Amino acid sequence: MYEPIVYIDRSRIRPGRIDDVRRRTAELVEFIDEREPQLLLYGFYIDDDAHRMTVIAIHPDAASVESHLDVGGEAFRGFADVIEMEAIEVYGEPSDRMLEQLESKARALGGEAVSVGALHAGFTRIAAHAKDKADT
Repeated sequence: MYEPIVYIDRSRIRPGRIDDVRRRTAELVEFIDEREPQLLLYGFYIDDDAHRMTVIAIHPDAASVESHLDVGGEAFRGFADVIEMEAIEVYGEPSDRMLEQLESKARALGGEAVSVGALHAGFTRIAAHAKDKADT
């Protein structure tokens, strides 16, 4: 069965830094989009009122997450002055290397823990949807 990795992180935006976060995330999205065609979804969601940012990414597999963390690692660490990581959540089957990379990212951005949720039941149509889109 095809089981993607769903990655969610939540951060507090430091006071007065929302505009910086908006600019940097737009630059990061462009950088990642050019280098990581395997990523299925990569989005930054900002709640201005709560000064919070949520990142959601869907990867086809753990190898994609590892590559993403290699490609973007330096850029991610560059956010330490504008955000404070609150949580990283991973849903799917992570590799040991991927977990080590995520723990390092969390520490660099002020977070402490990475939680992992294993699939209990469900299905995905992502691969079928992508194939259908490619065929049209």
